[in-house]
Amino acid sequence: MKIRTLLGTIALMAITGKGAFAHEFWIDPTAFVVPPDTMLAADLRVGEAYRGGPQPYLTQSFTRFEIVQGGVAQPVAGRLGNIPALQDVALSEGLAVIVHQTTGQMLTWTGWDRFLAFAEHKDLGDVTAMQAARGLDQEGVTEVYIRYAKSLVAMGDGAGADGRMGLRTEFVALTNPYRDDPAQGFAAQLWLDDAPRADVQVEVFAKAPDGTVAVSLHRTDGDGIVRLPVVAGMRYMLDAVVLEPLEAGDAEWRTLWANLTFGVPD
Repeated sequence: MKIRTLLGTIALMAITGKGAFAHEFWIDPTAFVVPPDTMLAADLRVGEAYRGGPQPYLTQSFTRFEIVQGGVAQPVAGRLGNIPALQDVALSEGLAVIVHQTTGQMLTWTGWDRFLAFAEHKDLGDVTAMQAARGLDQEGVTEVYIRYAKSLVAMGDGAGADGRMGLRTEFVALTNPYRDDPAQGFAAQLWLDDAPRADVQVEVFAKAPDGTVAVSLHRTDGDGIVRLPVVAGMRYMLDAVVLEPLEAGDAEWRTLWANLTFGVPD
């Protein structure tokens, strides 16, 4: 138990520490296409450029962790310290959507230049003007961040469709990558609360079988939809961030991170 607790503490530091200021958080299934008689397993990862270390199952680090099939949610039950965080789950045939929402974590920026670089990278707007308009200085900027991750997995034939999962911000796949023709591309709609997010940046990470990763930037259209070319045999991750001001509490800002992973079969 002491070893598990220590491992959990180290992993939580990796998620919440100052070094993670621009890192993505994603769900990384062992396989995106799983035979019906095979158990599903998936890591939770934190890192950059679609590379990162696995995080253990820690109940204090999330508020939602479940698998949705056909509109029915099944909570992910695990043991403290489990890696992969999701393991040995038996599901029926069809599309499975893994959903994970982290708890809010506090971050104090060690320098304005780092906060500015982060905001520029994620296309969060003119934070210098926004900070000044609120009468705030540029010292010790504080932020609370929450991650909203989803992953699409085909159990057997993978038939089915993604949908709204009630996350504050989320990607909703309009394409089933396991059933639809990859030559037609992949489409997803980005949401914030009850409205699509129009004309915002989506960062896309495409990982090849040899582990190389290509990163590209895209934008949603007027309906909040991003359309992407995809290639068979690749793994994909979509990431988009919201910045909103906080008028009360210990933090000045809150960021909400939407993430979606899926694979395209050979």
